[in-house]
Amino acid sequence: MPQAVIGCDLSRAFIDLYRLPSGTPGRIANTPDAIASWLDALDRDVRVVFEATSGCDGDLVAILATREQPFSRVNPRQAREFARATGVLAKTDRVDARVLAQMGAALDLPATVPLSPERSRLADFLRRRRQLVDMRKAEKLHRHSAGQPEIAAAIEAMIELLDRQITHLDRHIASLIADDARLADQARLLTAVPGIGPTVLATLLGELPELGTLCRRRIASLAGLAPHARESGTWRGARRIWGGRRKVREALYIAALNASRRVPVLTAMRDRMRAKGKAPKTILIAVARQLLVILNAMIRSGQPIRLA
Repeated sequence: MPQAVIGCDLSRAFIDLYRLPSGTPGRIANTPDAIASWLDALDRDVRVVFEATSGCDGDLVAILATREQPFSRVNPRQAREFARATGVLAKTDRVDARVLAQMGAALDLPATVPLSPERSRLADFLRRRRQLVDMRKAEKLHRHSAGQPEIAAAIEAMIELLDRQITHLDRHIASLIADDARLADQARLLTAVPGIGPTVLATLLGELPELGTLCRRRIASLAGLAPHARESGTWRGARRIWGGRRKVREALYIAALNASRRVPVLTAMRDRMRAKGKAPKTILIAVARQLLVILNAMIRSGQPIRLA
């Protein structure tokens, strides 16, 4: 563990700080210049801990990665549960910074490996694509209750505009993958597996950079596909998945539906579970997890594997 830990609670305007073991609070502006000036005064063995706050931590992550300063980007739910476990019920920026510092000091948090610039760009465009898809879905729901022909026409025009923008983003995302040698190599391996289409491929490359670097259990847990035991005394509850990266899991569900019909090893797995009377959702989760294990092994070895 590093000699000192600094917890950071981020907002768009400010970053609240709390340093342990000294117990020193602070606040800086959430701007590149302010972050760089603050890091200039830090020792290289200080661990920085903050929540994965989408839209607020981009500058901090980029500068920490450039300076090679160790940091841990933690799940917000994990941080909140740590706060409750330590009896902290209040929630303010200063309190959250202190809790994150205590979490970093108490737990052996893994160091976060920053995304490469190429993967970071890919993740940004994927996030924008999801926003447009959600907007299109909302507009399609609105047209059923438009009421007036003029409103319906305006909704249809908006849907067409969103369709064009999504198509343009899909082409740009494909070019980002093709233009980077490492991403292109991984893409060739992944797309050899039935069920891995362009959207699923981009999601795996942009949202799961750990693919090929972790063991099968850890990669499944990261995607939220690892079943967790629920037991107490003699009682044995059904195992359930929990947490993980929702967008990755959703993409793997889509891929698993297709792959379970076209990949013999997954088809056999599906049929065995059906014969045992397993629920369709349980089967889908199991197939998605096995598919992820296959993809993880392919990326780790750099070679396609037999799927028969």
